[in-house]
Amino acid sequence: MESSNCEKDGDRADFFSALPEGCVAEAMALTCPRDACRLSLVSSTFLSAAESDAVWERFLPRDYQDVMARSAAALPPRAFGSKKELYLNLCDHPLVIDGGTKSFSLEKCSGKKRFMVAAKDLLIEWGDTPRYWKWTSLVESRFNEVAELVSVCWLEIQGKIHTRMLSPDTVYAAYLVFKLTPETYGLEYYPAEVSLGIGGVKSEIRSVYLDPDGGRSRRFHIMPRRIGLFNRLRSNSTVPRENGAQYPKWRGDDWLEIELGEYVCKGGEDGELEMSVMEVKGGNWKGGLIVEGIEIRPKDGK
Repeated sequence: MESSNCEKDGDRADFFSALPEGCVAEAMALTCPRDACRLSLVSSTFLSAAESDAVWERFLPRDYQDVMARSAAALPPRAFGSKKELYLNLCDHPLVIDGGTKSFSLEKCSGKKRFMVAAKDLLIEWGDTPRYWKWTSLVESRFNEVAELVSVCWLEIQGKIHTRMLSPDTVYAAYLVFKLTPETYGLEYYPAEVSLGIGGVKSEIRSVYLDPDGGRSRRFHIMPRRIGLFNRLRSNSTVPRENGAQYPKWRGDDWLEIELGEYVCKGGEDGELEMSVMEVKGGNWKGGLIVEGIEIRPKDGK
């Protein structure tokens, strides 16, 4: 019986080895990068096909050369040893495009496009007023500048991206990418309202806390003077944690993120995906939020 099983395994290996590499590559190009890597273990023919430019060219977005041309720092595709090397580079090293206002990369498992809209390309209420927001550089950011909240009582951040830039037939999610300074205050008291939608039609509005300790801690702060209205106030209020509220999670790049909502990109659409973060109901002053941008990527890496 054991000899019979070995013979069957050998026959199967001989069958796969006998397949023309071009046919294997054509079939493999109809899968996805993750499946191609798995199939490379089947035989030497499959391994050779899985490494071929013909396969990885199909995994790259059709307009990848046009997108790369929008970066001042991008190497030309021919500078890479193979299309697989180019693909993996675009997955692991986001490319800053459009004059530093966006970044472009690929989802490694699927090859779907992902973008981040930089803080400088977002509409930040009072963002051009130094007493409320300041612009600074951080070595851990992919962009030259990030926005740091000095102090506001009206927090409003909005962003847009054309849906034609996204991969079709894909469920996308948008995320505010940010971090908090050691002096952060005021963000733990009330949740922000976040949403996204097309053409002014918002999806479901969600409640999220930008502080991981939101609604759970009691803190004392000296609140900045509200110009012409009130003196500085000392605040120690605590608001109970809301049921169903979301909290930020750590990414793998020293930043936090919070999901704003989902969008199904069906393809063929040419609208603007509008994203919003607002905390205006509490009326309390807040500061210490550093915004890198809003990232739009395939949901759950698919």
